[in-house]
Amino acid sequence: MNSAAWHARIHCGHEVGAGFLITARRVLTCAHVVRAGGLDAVTVVFPHARELGEVPASVVAHGGWAGGLTDPGDVAVLELDRDVPLAPAGFAPPEAAYTEPRPRLVAYGFPAGYDEGTLAEYRAVSGQLIAGEWLELVAWQGHGQPIVAGFSGAAATLPDGRVVGMVTSASEVPDVRKGRMLPLDVLARHWPELGELVPTPGHRTDVLRELYELLRSAPGAPDCDPNRLYVDAVGAFGPPLPAGGFTTLQAAAAYVQWEVPDPAAMDRFAERLRELVGAGPAVTPATPLAKATTAAQSAQGAQGTQDTKVARMSPPWAPVVVEIDHSGAGPDQVTVEVSAYRDGQRRPVGTRRLPRSGVRSYVQRRIDEAVAHLDPDAEELVTFVLPREWLNEAVAHWECGADDSTPLGCAYPLVVTDRARHRSNRLRHQLRKKWQKLDAGRPAPVHRVECGSQERPPSLRKRLWDGDAGLAGFAVPPTAAREHFEIGLTVPVPVLLWSRTGCPAGEHGEPRCAGAGHGRGGYEDPRRAWSGPRDPAAAGTATVARPRAEAAAPCPGTAFLDQLAAAVAEVPPAELPRHILSLRVTADAADEPDRHWARDLQLLWDDPRCFPEPAASLRSPVD
Repeated sequence: MNSAAWHARIHCGHEVGAGFLITARRVLTCAHVVRAGGLDAVTVVFPHARELGEVPASVVAHGGWAGGLTDPGDVAVLELDRDVPLAPAGFAPPEAAYTEPRPRLVAYGFPAGYDEGTLAEYRAVSGQLIAGEWLELVAWQGHGQPIVAGFSGAAATLPDGRVVGMVTSASEVPDVRKGRMLPLDVLARHWPELGELVPTPGHRTDVLRELYELLRSAPGAPDCDPNRLYVDAVGAFGPPLPAGGFTTLQAAAAYVQWEVPDPAAMDRFAERLRELVGAGPAVTPATPLAKATTAAQSAQGAQGTQDTKVARMSPPWAPVVVEIDHSGAGPDQVTVEVSAYRDGQRRPVGTRRLPRSGVRSYVQRRIDEAVAHLDPDAEELVTFVLPREWLNEAVAHWECGADDSTPLGCAYPLVVTDRARHRSNRLRHQLRKKWQKLDAGRPAPVHRVECGSQERPPSLRKRLWDGDAGLAGFAVPPTAAREHFEIGLTVPVPVLLWSRTGCPAGEHGEPRCAGAGHGRGGYEDPRRAWSGPRDPAAAGTATVARPRAEAAAPCPGTAFLDQLAAAVAEVPPAELPRHILSLRVTADAADEPDRHWARDLQLLWDDPRCFPEPAASLRSPVD
């Protein structure tokens, strides 16, 4: 009868099995039936349409079956060498296979002596999967045709002819009439394109159809990261990303379709993918940091007047936070926690107690994992929350991973902040108010703390308060000016910048310019000497060494502050992480990277609105 014309007999080498037509040119069967398909021809015969003859076919998709009887993924998709004029099989919802009362399931197979085919009647024992893969079948009656060789790949159908699964194996125990089948949702896991054909309760047919059309057009689209699309679709309280993530968009879509209980997740997945492939207008989600600034300011004058400033937006940062604290297990032991922020919620990625020597490799692995949890619209912001004595650590120079030598500071906008400051309610409150002023988008002048400054710390505190400072620059690293640096950390200045190597002590005896003298109190030699002042005309390029005997040359710390002030003069504080990334990339690409003034630039950038949850102490694994 015409309604059953989609049943197929598969022949490959010495194997004979069954299959069923799912489109005008594709047939689904078991991988073990066509295991010799690489050497022997595969032919397909439709018993109810013998006039089509033997139709050559090739294997175009494979479920990953490894060859064993109990190995998962025993699925193969065949492509015929031509379209056939037959109606393909129809599908029922997956749960129809085991809904009470258990329905009779019919399989059309081709055991020895039955080239035209024969039928076997079975039912599912339960909806419980065996090893997460198979439904178990038992004979509908104690007599009749058992499932034997030749039934592999047969469609298991309801009495109305709709398919609910595919037969894969039978019991080898004599007189035991049992078998196994792959239900439709498991088949779709191994071959995601099947999901377009199978009705899914809770999901609209038009959304599914559009989604799979988008999946076919998405491979060339930028930014279609399946892991980030999944996280975006399921939301803050949805199922976490499965271990290992997804390697394809199709796999992510199938997981949302079959494993995520919220039907709206599929709608969000389709909508977001539609935006990314350019099939419709992109809708940018609102974010607390995306605040419009003032309109263009006064027009440009004659000479010496300021250029018109265009309104700017604070970037919608998506932080990946690496928080390090002393574990209490010993002086060399620290607790490291990596997490991602999304929709105002903190998503932990991993926590571990480590010796200091093991921190870098652990962080490299976890940052890459955390990025998959971020909103696709937002820009990554890697934030190291560090104990005060770690603030000068060269985290921007750490490589992205064992197989990627790109410095983290050249791959992401990367900032550091002080752990005590990050947890201070007073400073978080005051910093929020400061950022409300800075959101106007105007650049903030650099409040300089010169090399060898004799300014008393209380005077510096007053200067930063009275000046309503948004940005402070230090000519030396924190170890060389501890008291001044601690003032910067305890006053609500959102941005601190310094050179990790600073100005080497004893390199040039007496001060050579006003404000550039060197005191000795509390000064510790940095690890590398700054190699010379930079030619002011060479902005954005490598530094130019000048003879140290030149009397008029400023000290390296003063030269660093000069270069810094020029580099950030037109940059609003909210955009500094991105701008410093650009400077780091420029320095790394210079002919002599170690001589570039921005080579060791460290940015402490602190906007509490990026981290809306109250800060809390790390759980110590020694408890």
